[in-house]
Amino acid sequence: MLLFMLIISTAQMREIEQKAIQSGMDELRLMENACSAAARLIRSKYDVAAKPIVLLCGKGNNGGDGIAVARNLYHLGYQVDILLLGEEKNCSKETKVQLNIAKKIGLNIFNQLELSEYNIIIDALFGIGLKGSILGEHASVIHQINQLSSRVYSIDIPSGINADNGKVLNTAIKADETITFGLLKLGHLLYPGSEYAGIVTVSDIGFSKEAYMQVQPEHFIYESEDLLQLPARKAYSNKGTYGKVLVIAGSKDIFGAPVLSAKAAYKSGAGIVKIITSIHCKEAIQTLLPEALLFTYDENQFNDKLMDTIISEIKQADSIVIGPGIGVSNIAKQLLQLVLKYSKVPTVIDADGINLIAKEEEFSKLREKGDFGTRLNLPAHFILTPHLKEMSRLIELPVVEIVDNLLKVATYATKENDYTLVLKDARTLVTSHGQIYINTSGNNGMATGGSGDVLSGVIGGLLAQGMTTYKGAALGVYLHGLAGDYAMKEKGIYSLMASDIIEALSSVIRD
Repeated sequence: MLLFMLIISTAQMREIEQKAIQSGMDELRLMENACSAAARLIRSKYDVAAKPIVLLCGKGNNGGDGIAVARNLYHLGYQVDILLLGEEKNCSKETKVQLNIAKKIGLNIFNQLELSEYNIIIDALFGIGLKGSILGEHASVIHQINQLSSRVYSIDIPSGINADNGKVLNTAIKADETITFGLLKLGHLLYPGSEYAGIVTVSDIGFSKEAYMQVQPEHFIYESEDLLQLPARKAYSNKGTYGKVLVIAGSKDIFGAPVLSAKAAYKSGAGIVKIITSIHCKEAIQTLLPEALLFTYDENQFNDKLMDTIISEIKQADSIVIGPGIGVSNIAKQLLQLVLKYSKVPTVIDADGINLIAKEEEFSKLREKGDFGTRLNLPAHFILTPHLKEMSRLIELPVVEIVDNLLKVATYATKENDYTLVLKDARTLVTSHGQIYINTSGNNGMATGGSGDVLSGVIGGLLAQGMTTYKGAALGVYLHGLAGDYAMKEKGIYSLMASDIIEALSSVIRD
């Protein structure tokens, strides 16, 4: 995995810094490298004729970074002032060194300023180590900055954002851009920190690859080049080469879900898609997706012979999707029981399939109480794809508690179990055995009915082509989001529909 795809915690960043220092790199040199990078970013956007720049600096090492940035910009010819919040005697050793240098070259250092006079504000008040709430003078200054029209840049992370979970510590700088060092931090990606960080630039300041790899980061993202990991197409092949997806979906009153899921599986490259659904869905599916194979059942004639046929289909599949629109009837329960018993291939359980596991007595053996909500016991070839409300039912924790502990919940749910969890949110997480993929693709236009059905089909399609359970889930989430981004450009954020995401899949994969 490429280094820039890894995401680290505050503790891991500190460990990387210490390993770099232990290997012979001077701490002040690291600070100088970071500040030169920040100054270069400003230089790339504004010429020296730009109006005055103010550096908002705290007493810790992040403030020292800010003072060093001011010095770099001063030497480049910019008009720069420093606003130091806090008494100099309380500053860190490294920040005192930077203050002395700044004084010697004649930089202006103030304890109070009228910030509205500055078009560019660089935030170096607090760094990634901040844990407590911002109050008093610091909170007042941040509130003032957030009311201005000035362009705001943050060094490392916007002051007031917890770097480990993205939470706002009472108040925080709303930056237009953030420059961070080494690797992205969790707080840059998780909401609401992501919104406060704006555009994030990651700068290499000299840490070795060995220092990074020794801390073994558990979190990662995908970028566009990772689409090269999609299953290869072969010149000598046929539809069977690319796998058979079995979609068990739909019910008497819901026929759109199986169409969306099955069509997404086809668009993701699957060779064959077969739908098992209620007879009431037959006409709609034959009209809307004639490419799909179809097996229907009559709810009033759900007998042993019928179940034997369904078991045979389960055994012939290369991947299975169950849940979209199946409802929570007795027949839905029986279908899920058959899949749980007979499936030996990668299987996505979505929507009503999750709701059945969460509440029905028939599936109680899969649920066990833990220290932090209910845990599930599922084999490694199963993938669960709950949104937050479904996750709340599944683990018996309030949605607000899940939101406040998103990483903890996702990690805890799969830490001692073999299945893969796709926890759907604005930042969807895919977890299994300590690995945590954080999705950065997608947009709020995708918050529309049927989008989850499409995702289940995308993942099912990739799995049928031979991708491993975890990689198929993570890459499927990323591809689904990219298609949503492409569709949003074509349709707009308000008009986006689930079917638009499906149609965009071919463009994203092709491009």
